[in-house]
Amino acid sequence: MSKIRVAVLRGGPGHEYEVSLKTGAGVLSALRNDKYEPKDVLITKDGEWLLSGIPIEPQDLKDQVDVAFNALHGEFGEDGLLQDILDEIDLPYTGSGAEASRKSINKDLAKTIFKEAGLLSPYGLVFDLLTMTPKDVAFSAFNRIPSPWIVKPVDKGSSVGTYFARNFDELLEGVTSTARFANQILIEEYIKGEEATCGVIDNFRREALYSLPPIEIRRPVGKLVWDYTDKYSGETKEICPGNFKKTDSDNIEQASKLIHQILGLRHYSRSDFILSPRGLYVLEVNTLPGLTPTSLLPKSLEAVGASYDGFIDHLISLALSSQVSYDKTT
Repeated sequence: MSKIRVAVLRGGPGHEYEVSLKTGAGVLSALRNDKYEPKDVLITKDGEWLLSGIPIEPQDLKDQVDVAFNALHGEFGEDGLLQDILDEIDLPYTGSGAEASRKSINKDLAKTIFKEAGLLSPYGLVFDLLTMTPKDVAFSAFNRIPSPWIVKPVDKGSSVGTYFARNFDELLEGVTSTARFANQILIEEYIKGEEATCGVIDNFRREALYSLPPIEIRRPVGKLVWDYTDKYSGETKEICPGNFKKTDSDNIEQASKLIHQILGLRHYSRSDFILSPRGLYVLEVNTLPGLTPTSLLPKSLEAVGASYDGFIDHLISLALSSQVSYDKTT
């Protein structure tokens, strides 16, 4: 029986290039067995595609592999652009489709969808730095949104360009800093509470939509927001399963499933929350959660006794056929 040829796409032109390399390395390692023939496809920061170090056009990949594993994060990999390319060349791939990816990475659009489904989301406003100066944006947000504030790009993942501000000077600094990452920024009210994240998987362990145990995130001392640096510094404590009341844990799991469904996501996702005295607030959803050794989803898999290699196998099976699923017990 011939092996399944899997193109592991990693790198990319986005801000999460290095993390994508690590996710891709983990996937490549998991595929080195009798079932798969992994092929390392690096997408450079300049957008060039390299198959085992040799330049290749995306359309030429179709004849050399059976399926693509999308190991990119953030821009290009998680915003529908890569999905459009793979759809155009008719190559099956892991993760959500183009339209669902576009909706999910746009925090403003996703917030609207969350609210329409009855989910709580922090109050916020979007500002366009192509038509407003950072100072004008800061003044407008200062007068319209209760302090303190969270400043973030509208369409970036992994808390890239996220800042916390307590006064006008910090707000202006946050807007100015976020402008380095995006032209459109979202400024939200700060919701104080326990931070949680929860992954879901399609057709796993005989469930159409399987919820992994919520993870409790404890930020480094003195940090009021979990930013990109904290996520990969190793200083943040991630407790899985989290020390939540059962009713709160159940609510987080149900909300994660609902988010996966209303955004039309597929294969897997991970949603981030704040559990506050005012209720459970959705922050954002990750359509391609990190799969590095220190990432959150692998911690959840470990907590339920599922193997990393088995999970990768499951995702590829889903990409090749929606009727095929992986069950660790079989």
